[in-house]
Amino acid sequence: MAEFTGRAKYLEIADDFKRRIRQGELEPGTKLPSETELMNDHDVSRTVARQAISRLREDGYAISHQGKGSFVTLPEEPRQTKHSPEFEEIAGYLSDVRREVRRLAERMDQLEQLVRRQPQDG
Repeated sequence: MAEFTGRAKYLEIADDFKRRIRQGELEPGTKLPSETELMNDHDVSRTVARQAISRLREDGYAISHQGKGSFVTLPEEPRQTKHSPEFEEIAGYLSDVRREVRRLAERMDQLEQLVRRQPQDG
């Protein structure tokens, strides 16, 4: 029986494969073990084996082909988003507006302090 470590077994299995993929031990295109092989190797149920493979797919480390199995892939690198000139212009304008609002808020604070210091006419 598998030893309980406080973490779901399918996550442990998926994390182990992710580590091996990141370290280059398993290269893209390498066929991953079948559900049955995972069941036997890790002493887990089919559901746990299926969840481990599903997690690898969700995280971008595997792709599955019906009837052929699952294969190692690498997660896509986050891409730098290029913005249109119009977007950049609007973003710059909003930055200027924020700066001006901060400046006006500071001036308003100064005016309120002056008003509080003035003696009240009674």
